[in-house]
Amino acid sequence: MKPPAHKHPQKAEMNVVPYIDVMLVLLVIFMVTAPMLTQGVTIELPKVEAEALPQDQEQKILTLSVKNDGSFYWNLGDDLDIRGETGNADDVDAMVDQVGAIVTSEERVQVYIRADEDAVYSMVVAGMAALQKAGVTQLGLITEAPQ
Repeated sequence: MKPPAHKHPQKAEMNVVPYIDVMLVLLVIFMVTAPMLTQGVTIELPKVEAEALPQDQEQKILTLSVKNDGSFYWNLGDDLDIRGETGNADDVDAMVDQVGAIVTSEERVQVYIRADEDAVYSMVVAGMAALQKAGVTQLGLITEAPQ
């Protein structure tokens, strides 16, 4: 005897509808949680005159300046000097190589960073992070008093 013929032949396909449903649920979960993952703190910095911090007289001071075009220059001396220039670099990698060599060769170096007001914030932060990786443990920021 012959088995009865079906009206529709059997298909050998995988049913992807449940997978699409799971994917859409995951998409909704990620869309809802993604804005919550962005963290930050809104602060308003005070505009006041600050007193200079006391300095160790035996310590060398390296003043690193970030220009608005993203280049760096620095001065190494016994006091804070924002006008002099003992070295410069056009990018973060070159700056880290040269400043890292100074920091490792000198025993006690305090690094201060000053940035042009038009400098890109990401360049300042990239410079700070690169200096940290190069072994700089003491880092300060230089500001100017309001006019």
